[in-house]
Amino acid sequence: MKEKLSCYIIDDEHLAQEILEEYVAKVPFLELKGTFMSPLEAAAQMDQDKPDLLFLDINMPDLDGLSFIPMLNPKPMIILTTAYDQYALKAFELEVKDYLVKPFSFERFYKGVLRLYKEQSSRQQPEKKESIAEPKLEQEYIFLKVGHRIQKISTRDILFVEGMKDYLRIHTTKDKIMTLLSFSKLEELLPAQEFSRVHRSFMVAIDKIDHIEKNRIWIADQVIPISDTYSDNFYKKLRGIN
Repeated sequence: MKEKLSCYIIDDEHLAQEILEEYVAKVPFLELKGTFMSPLEAAAQMDQDKPDLLFLDINMPDLDGLSFIPMLNPKPMIILTTAYDQYALKAFELEVKDYLVKPFSFERFYKGVLRLYKEQSSRQQPEKKESIAEPKLEQEYIFLKVGHRIQKISTRDILFVEGMKDYLRIHTTKDKIMTLLSFSKLEELLPAQEFSRVHRSFMVAIDKIDHIEKNRIWIADQVIPISDTYSDNFYKKLRGIN
């Protein structure tokens, strides 16, 4: 696993800086590279340090955190630390990794950074053969932008997904949810071993399939076609060949 995540603290409040410095010091896989009063101050040193993670406040003089994020290239992982909860939707759109509302506990802080550390480390590990691979943790839920809100969706409730031009209609055991998202982006969010694309316009939850007949899938009284483009990969998944 990656030994440490290098990080910056960017916050114009001294007390907030001290709390974050104390939290970071308790976590063995975090390495604090610098504490700054503003994004402009941090930007001058970022090219040299290339931190993995920013703990970034939103409301700061000269340049606020949300305006700073699109300027970052390459963009490190970002955890927003703010006293305001009304920016959560904007943070979601900017692909912020976590959103901590002050005052937050060390337990909440640690939970967020541990998840990022595991994600970062898993990307850097060489691919293992199927026979010796560690079991994957089940992804229990995802968050999607639905209209003007962010909707939590349990992956176990998803039956299938239907493409509707620029939108996806997610059919669950409870309702139907429309989201402005591409299939490729949704596939990144869902556990690959549990879902499969079967058609240009359909993705299915494998464990929700009732039966398959003549290249058609029955799920909850819905008949879904299997196209030639996706059939080989789909049937390999059914046979457990990845």
